[in-house]
Amino acid sequence: MEKSSRRKLNLGIVCHPAYGGSGVVASELGLELAARGHHVHFFSHSLPFRVPDAHPNTFFHEVEVTSYPLFKYPPYTLALATKLAEVCRKEPLDVLHVHYAIPHAVAAWLCTQMLPPEQRPATITTLHGTDITLVGLDNSFFEITRFSLDRSDGITAVSDQLAGETLRLFSTGRPVKIIPNFVDS
Repeated sequence: MEKSSRRKLNLGIVCHPAYGGSGVVASELGLELAARGHHVHFFSHSLPFRVPDAHPNTFFHEVEVTSYPLFKYPPYTLALATKLAEVCRKEPLDVLHVHYAIPHAVAAWLCTQMLPPEQRPATITTLHGTDITLVGLDNSFFEITRFSLDRSDGITAVSDQLAGETLRLFSTGRPVKIIPNFVDS
């Protein structure tokens, strides 16, 4: 099959916008996929710092979180799930690639549950270091981390060590594919 005859995908990438490694990896991946002709939708509470304001084949969907006096903390996960579902209804996504299980994989699962089966994108969760070694091991997040990994259609990790830790700690029953950090410098 010739490269030009491949079907172009409509992809969603959920990431943190800050300077950390996960945001850089997610942004660079999205920009490279966009350069290859795929439509890439970035989701975050602000534009990821590596993603230009205007770039061919990229779209940014800001997740706005309203503060309510009832909630001590703004419900970002719920706002993200709602934004993902809204975009999936308008621009059906083939794949939703989330970086970090908490809160992104949880929001992706909620999104799929809000959509009819024929509109549900495949969900891929990419794990980064602190996602498993710190956040996921916190007792208040352990079960939801395992749940969100089990509900992902695919799991990737950025290193052999992280993949091994994930399997050892969470016993997900799902394979973890290793895709090393690849940032083009």
